[in-house]
Amino acid sequence: MTAGERRGRFIVFEGGDGAGKSTLSAALAKRLRGAGRDVVLTREPGGTRVGEIVRTLLREHLAPWAEAFAFVAARAQLVEEVIRPALERGAIVLCDRFVASTYAYQGYARGLDLGALRAANAAATGGLEPNLTIYLDIDPAAGLKRKAGEDEAIRTGLEAVEFHRRVREGYLRLISASAPGTWLRLDASKPAAAVEKAAWEAINDA
Repeated sequence: MTAGERRGRFIVFEGGDGAGKSTLSAALAKRLRGAGRDVVLTREPGGTRVGEIVRTLLREHLAPWAEAFAFVAARAQLVEEVIRPALERGAIVLCDRFVASTYAYQGYARGLDLGALRAANAAATGGLEPNLTIYLDIDPAAGLKRKAGEDEAIRTGLEAVEFHRRVREGYLRLISASAPGTWLRLDASKPAAAVEKAAWEAINDA
């Protein structure tokens, strides 16, 4: 980013459970703040009072469409309350998960209709799309091992490894269908410092 660039930017972190999205987004937020940038770090589901309530609900067994609409409801609130206002004032918004998670988890892994999910998310977000999506790629079994014993996990994180393999395949399909420069795929099995370095360079080159 050049010194003259002060427009809002929206960067999303995607990946399977245990990929390290939260760690990476927090590290990059710290570096950006150190560079004097206005940064908003948030997550899905969550980031607002309503979103955190929905996050608690998502620990329950929900029907697939109920689960999908819960994510969409939390997302709509986050966009309205946090993301759009931050972008409008010129901040950089770093978000741990966004729309692509719904396509990967509820679409490809749960088998819900992708067209219907796209329509619901377009309505919820007003068509907002990230400037860049950083995908942390990790073998699903390795990611789940990292998350073992976590007591805050929502239901999708407690599914069997085959479910998470379908999630990963969904992400790879999304990347292959995306416009050039809109996604960055990183190997999340590498040391955290190496992953952070690659992500930082991509943000500064974007």
